[in-house]
Amino acid sequence: MTASKPRRSPKPQKRQRDADRTRRLILDAAMAEFAAHGYAGARIAAIAARAGVNQQLISYYFDGKEGLYQAMSEGWGRRQSELVAPGTPLPEQLRRYVLEVLSGREGMRLLAWSGLEYDGPDSDPDHASRARRLGGAVEQIERLRTSGELPAWVDPECLTVMVMAAAMAPVTLPHVIEGLAGADPESPEFVKRYADQLAQLIDHLNPASRGR
Repeated sequence: MTASKPRRSPKPQKRQRDADRTRRLILDAAMAEFAAHGYAGARIAAIAARAGVNQQLISYYFDGKEGLYQAMSEGWGRRQSELVAPGTPLPEQLRRYVLEVLSGREGMRLLAWSGLEYDGPDSDPDHASRARRLGGAVEQIERLRTSGELPAWVDPECLTVMVMAAAMAPVTLPHVIEGLAGADPESPEFVKRYADQLAQLIDHLNPASRGR
């Protein structure tokens, strides 16, 4: 009888690749689940089933539901920063954010859900990290105001909220878009039309652009 060969442990590189793949599967599944049901309605068991992994791996890699939500939200924040290079004019930034609807609506749905469920900072697992990310947008608008590229009356914090809400409209107000414009809010034609209009509107705030 031939003795069986001892099983070899996977090489460190393979273990790392497997871990990275598992994390990615979990994060993708979490984005779909949280975008569909919000933080309160999402279920860890459902995320594990979507990812095709053991539920315990979510605790192992992310320390549970809140840690998973924060990791997923940070990933969406990194994606937002990848959309625009430093120095990109504000109107073009907004145009690109709106166009992101065509390739990934989940991040915007996630943000909308977090607003609907909001009951104060203590109930918001992404409160601190979101505030840090958005602080950069406020600072940029303040610099544009100081340099004269935006009117002195502009309130940087209020304008940040306004442009965020406007950029998310194809996701958060699809019923209004269909009712007013008779257009499919998910269609490339409408999304591009809307993105261009929003960019032109914000560009019009720049005193130097009004004579063009």
